[in-house]
Amino acid sequence: MVHLAAIVGDPACARQPDLARQVNLDASLQMLELAQRAGKRRFIFASTCSNYGRMADSTEYVDEESELRPISLYAETKVAVEQAIASHPSQEGFCPTVLRFATVYGISPRMRFDLTVNEFTMEMLVNKHLVVFGEQFWRPYIHVRDAARAIAMVLDAPLEKVRSKVFNVGNTSQNYQKGQLVKLICAQLGDEVEIEHVHKEEDPRDYRVSFEKIKRELGFHITRTVEDGIREIIDVIRQGLITDFDNPRYRN
Repeated sequence: MVHLAAIVGDPACARQPDLARQVNLDASLQMLELAQRAGKRRFIFASTCSNYGRMADSTEYVDEESELRPISLYAETKVAVEQAIASHPSQEGFCPTVLRFATVYGISPRMRFDLTVNEFTMEMLVNKHLVVFGEQFWRPYIHVRDAARAIAMVLDAPLEKVRSKVFNVGNTSQNYQKGQLVKLICAQLGDEVEIEHVHKEEDPRDYRVSFEKIKRELGFHITRTVEDGIREIIDVIRQGLITDFDNPRYRN
């Protein structure tokens, strides 16, 4: 069983906190219990690198053993489910695995323009203007196809390699500051874009993540980089395949 369902992201959870707790926490715990009752061997829980919150030391990378410091309701619910999985008495043969995903980007059937790489690329290409809040803060990124590949890899892995394990999902080279993302996009656009920087001394989320564990233990490698994702978004927009960028369906 792969449990992906959730009220996803800080803004969506903040708008409907009670619903977020019911779906992200209560229902997830019920899913865990039902999976065991049904005799499911594998249970993959989709968690998030947002659980790391704000790094204690911005010169270091956080990993699966680092302190979790959730600063949003979204992350709090994910951490609570992780803790329940870690402490839950499991039946013999039951294999739960937690995957902490980096921030996703890339083209998908239900496109998202409220995720940083996708949003920045669209705004800079379509509107020729972008407001960047806190350009110095770090996030890791992963293409949606590589996120799906990681799930498939865990499903195929020997049980002893993934039972009760936590894996960050991404690649260490794909940690970027927001300002660095802007430069990558500018390099591909070749157009004049107005960039407005809004300085912030504090940001709730600022984390640089190591993904060496999933590489070392499962042999996971990404197939696409942030630059590849920028390129495919530019191509889709220039081809006119997406035009209604303000459509609510593209945002949570």
